[in-house]
Amino acid sequence: MMGYYVIFGVFMLLSWLISWQLKSRFKKYALIPMKFGITGKDVAEKMLKDNGIFDVKVVSVEGELSDHYNPLTKTVNLSRDVYYGNHVSAAAVSAHECGHAVQHAEAYAWLQMRSALVPTVSFASNWVQWIMLAGIILIQFPAILLIGIVLFSLTTLFSFITLPVEINASSRALVWLNTAGITNYESHPKAQDALKWAAYTYVVAALGSLATLLYYIMVYMGRRD
Repeated sequence: MMGYYVIFGVFMLLSWLISWQLKSRFKKYALIPMKFGITGKDVAEKMLKDNGIFDVKVVSVEGELSDHYNPLTKTVNLSRDVYYGNHVSAAAVSAHECGHAVQHAEAYAWLQMRSALVPTVSFASNWVQWIMLAGIILIQFPAILLIGIVLFSLTTLFSFITLPVEINASSRALVWLNTAGITNYESHPKAQDALKWAAYTYVVAALGSLATLLYYIMVYMGRRD
């Protein structure tokens, strides 16, 4: 178990550092206004319109960094600061979430794969920790740990499939922000930096999940020997 705690501690520290940097960058770039008083809501609606998407609504939701695109309700959900905000952070976040809406409209393969995995991963996430715990405690029943490993591997797979989805959404957002003239030579690098740090959170989560999976596999193989 000591190996697990070391892995958990390292990635918890990395996650905290990146989260701190992300919030710091977003707070910093929230002080830089966009031209013409354009808000996150305005950015989202224009990006959707420019991509020929007219069946997706832009709505305001509560919470900090709670922004997301919901393919089931076809809504771009923006936190209040992003929805009403006239700053670089709001423009970057709203464009990123609309990037997911464009992916959905174009049937982007990685997004479709992630969406298909959601029900299975949701089930696995609810049970995997208890099955893993039982598998570690009940040494005489290695099959329980193996079941836990299979379930955990699904969540790890989901984490890695999420990476191209998020990176592609940011790429679409940055290209559009530039070509649409929303950002300029001063604001564009800042929007790019904000989305880069947001992407790092998904990278760390995926690597942490993989490291934990490999640890459990080594525990299982050790018991077989």
